[in-house]
Amino acid sequence: MRKFYEWIIRHRKLVMAFFLASALVCAFLRNMVEVNYDINDYLPPDSPSTVALDVLGEEFDGGIPNARAMIKDVTITQALEYKEKLKGVDGVTEVTWLDDTADVTIPLETLDQDTVETYYRDGNALFTITMDEEKLVDAVAGIREVIGDENALTGNAVSTAVATTSTVAEVAKIAAFAVAFVFLVLLLTTNSWIEPLIVLGGLGIAILINTGTNLIFGEISFVTNAAGSILQLAVSLDYSVFLIHRFEECRQETPNVETAMVEALCKSTGSILSSGLTTVIGFLALVLMRFQIGPDLGLALAKGVMLSLISAFLFMPAFILMMYPLMDKTRHRSFVPSVRGLGRAVCRFMIPLSCVFAVLVVPAYLASNSNDYYYGTSHIFGPATQSGKDTAAVEEAFGKNDTYVVLVPSGSRATEKELSDALHRLPHITSVISYVDMAGAEIPEEYLDPDTLALLESEHYSRMVLTVDVDYEGNETFSLVEKIRDTVDDYYPEDWYLAGQGVSTYDLKDTVTADMTKVNMLAIGAVFFVLLLLLKSVFLPVILVLGIETAIWINLSLPYFMDSPVFYIAYLIISSIQLGATVDYAILLSDRYREYREEYDKKQSIIETISAVTVSVMTSGSVLAVAGFLIGYISTNGLLAQLGKLLGAGTLCSIVIVLFVLPGLLYLLDRLFVKRKPHDVKPMRKRLHQT
Repeated sequence: MRKFYEWIIRHRKLVMAFFLASALVCAFLRNMVEVNYDINDYLPPDSPSTVALDVLGEEFDGGIPNARAMIKDVTITQALEYKEKLKGVDGVTEVTWLDDTADVTIPLETLDQDTVETYYRDGNALFTITMDEEKLVDAVAGIREVIGDENALTGNAVSTAVATTSTVAEVAKIAAFAVAFVFLVLLLTTNSWIEPLIVLGGLGIAILINTGTNLIFGEISFVTNAAGSILQLAVSLDYSVFLIHRFEECRQETPNVETAMVEALCKSTGSILSSGLTTVIGFLALVLMRFQIGPDLGLALAKGVMLSLISAFLFMPAFILMMYPLMDKTRHRSFVPSVRGLGRAVCRFMIPLSCVFAVLVVPAYLASNSNDYYYGTSHIFGPATQSGKDTAAVEEAFGKNDTYVVLVPSGSRATEKELSDALHRLPHITSVISYVDMAGAEIPEEYLDPDTLALLESEHYSRMVLTVDVDYEGNETFSLVEKIRDTVDDYYPEDWYLAGQGVSTYDLKDTVTADMTKVNMLAIGAVFFVLLLLLKSVFLPVILVLGIETAIWINLSLPYFMDSPVFYIAYLIISSIQLGATVDYAILLSDRYREYREEYDKKQSIIETISAVTVSVMTSGSVLAVAGFLIGYISTNGLLAQLGKLLGAGTLCSIVIVLFVLPGLLYLLDRLFVKRKPHDVKPMRKRLHQT
């Protein structure tokens, strides 16, 4: 490695030019990366609801209803006028209302009241709308212009459109606050006024290259777009800081700055690589998720950390050598107070804290697996947002409501009629729109309006639109999906399809819950294996992984004790992210402890270790925690907000475990991983007594 680093130093101008040019190109390319805000698009391509949507898109132009609009205080005539206006909005492909299932020219009292109240109740009209997926933002804006702010608009398409427009501004705000906080932390923990700018400059280059090279994926998810750069900033901060500090140490011994940089690179390679590798492994575990947001986020984050590592070893040496004269001119005293007293305090209480830790492990694990979950996007916007208020208004007037579509092979009107009758008998199905319901099995197709017929019949399939009075997700919803699937299968055992928001959420639940054990076990196993190779000990990796995993369990048990439902996707993702991002703190502490054990006894080694690593752990940990909380409290997207809060709280849990519990575990289990000669102990203790 020395020869390679010497080559880098000799050609540092070329290296800097390459990185700067790459960053400029990627700054342009990042604007070409598409962002997908529809969580259902990340279901596995072979899931039943995804296949159903594909077939529906091939056979019918209308698609599946994905929004509802409620107009308050209108007559039947006014409602029909609104329907025509809604149909005229660019991006709206279909609008369904009461007149599609009943004759509204006759008194409503003579019609089936369940059907009437599905669409018209107490002077309020509820329209079911289908929008083109490619025009959601414009379509939602156009519908809002038609109905006004006093009326309500809700549904998956609305959530996607709102997330699209709001997340961009929120990500920029989060990034600005995160960079400001990192700058402040670096200002306090470094010894030069210019050093924070050097570190941020190097990180900025790596982040720009990462966001630009996301173009290789074609598009990224809204989770990756919102959290990817912030997480890369937080977890990669240490690499450049550690290299600068090593460079300063080597300059004390080697006057020649180029030689000092080569020495610094050689001495820091192992530590930086071990830290980066465990982080990359933790993120790559997400790639095994069948739910495609996992691979989307995992690959982008792993690529980002790898680019940060490459930047630390290639760009940063050249950048530091260019800037070190300014670093020398802008020296200031350290603002960080001594933490030696903390080391003595931890040493005094580490055994009781280890006992508390041992008591908490099992309850934390059980509680973390006992949460109530949201699997889809129906609760992604809270009651304080416009979308949340609109959803509450619609549900108050009409109750919970969703629309499913059943596709069955065309050709047998008698079988379609039998299926329709069976579906009508199922609880929670309030309306069925199909050929046999609108025209009757006996009416020839020639007598039906061609536009209406095209919505109900294709070359191969008949379409049935079901209105159901259940939420987009929940036990009641999942039970209904199973009943509908069983009912349709009784009449069409092979070639049929069911699609809808609740159906997609049902499949999403099956997918993400199946991913949980696989992803966690792989992440834990991979990190353990890397630690086994790096630490050359069997017992030490067990101690470190158990400590961080317990921090994860404690973090994920907090929603259970607070009786707060958890987005399962956030629950699944945070496990790998917290493990990959914070196991570095445990590695750092254990490395220093083993280093000090070569000179001191166990207690003094703990004091020295805590004194040496606290600032580093707190610097990195505070940045990661604050980055998480910024996402949590700025984002209006409930999934992103919860992911951020879990990241912030989880980082704090990991810091507490590493600084206050892990020392006691190392002290108690010292003999399992530290080999000492008996005659070395007495002189060491004598020396400590004299000091």
